[in-house]
Amino acid sequence: MNKGVLAILRSTLAVLFSLSALFVFGQAAPAPPNQSARTTSSAPASPAPAAQNQGQQNGQAPGDQQQYTITRQVNEVDLVFTVTDKHGRFIPDLKQSDFALLDDQKAPERVYSFTQQTNLPLRVGIVIDTSTSIRTRFQFEQQASIEFLLQILKPKSDKAFVMGFDVVPDYKQDWTNNLDSLTGGINALRPGGGTALFDAVYSACRDKLLDASRGQEPVRKAMILISDGDDNQSHAYLDDAIKECQRAETIVYSISTNTSPSRDRGDDILQKISEATGGRAFYPKRLEDMSISFQDIADELRSQYALVYKPADFIANGAFRPIYLFCMDRRYVVRVRKGYFAPKG
Repeated sequence: MNKGVLAILRSTLAVLFSLSALFVFGQAAPAPPNQSARTTSSAPASPAPAAQNQGQQNGQAPGDQQQYTITRQVNEVDLVFTVTDKHGRFIPDLKQSDFALLDDQKAPERVYSFTQQTNLPLRVGIVIDTSTSIRTRFQFEQQASIEFLLQILKPKSDKAFVMGFDVVPDYKQDWTNNLDSLTGGINALRPGGGTALFDAVYSACRDKLLDASRGQEPVRKAMILISDGDDNQSHAYLDDAIKECQRAETIVYSISTNTSPSRDRGDDILQKISEATGGRAFYPKRLEDMSISFQDIADELRSQYALVYKPADFIANGAFRPIYLFCMDRRYVVRVRKGYFAPKG
């Protein structure tokens, strides 16, 4: 059989496979009666039709601002993702039927909820490179980080922690909603030493972000990583850091402090970490533009879709389950984590 025929067959099979996934994903079965409390957050002020319909199925009146308690099962996946056009602009008002999803190469068994522009409480880790290599840029990092927290954090619902790193992680402020304490933690950081980037990312996820969602209330977890991406001291590898982020279900937004005309290896590392976790890497051309990157992150954290579903053929064996989610309108790009680790039974 020649290569042209093989290519046509593969293309046909891929289309059929995607359509079968869409059929199951688009026709979500309603939650059983004893699971009717499943939702992701308080409704937005002007919910889109898809979000309104979901709220009404759960006994929620349109526009209701009440917070709901979620009962998480071991085989439920809470997926947060962003949809943009080719220029990076957010695409609102999409419906569940606009997407196709594969979890471990299978369509989900059931979709419990699909909402957009959700306002979940934030759990944000500010992780700042304090190594010698960024000494001249350090003051800009501090100031931009403080402005970001003042802008994004809602003290009644959100929390953050502050960590610097050179050779070792340096936690300056634990989880808190106190903006003065967080500002003091950032100002207390001092530059100097080598760079153990992978160790820092691994530590932040293992020690802080992994446990951040083990309450009754669902939260959205993100790490803001400010660094030039260079690493010369870590014991962990890049893959170790990425896997720990995936275990902690944490989105990583990276801001590069490399202002040279061309991207280097460190920039590529930041991009790999962010893309694998459903986040985004930013490359300000000037240090003064770092605040623009923070603004884009703040906008994105409040402009995302949320999906809760039950995977098909789920086994609680600790294995990694890849996720493939795409929008049927191929003009749009979906940013989502590449997968997750199933809990161990």
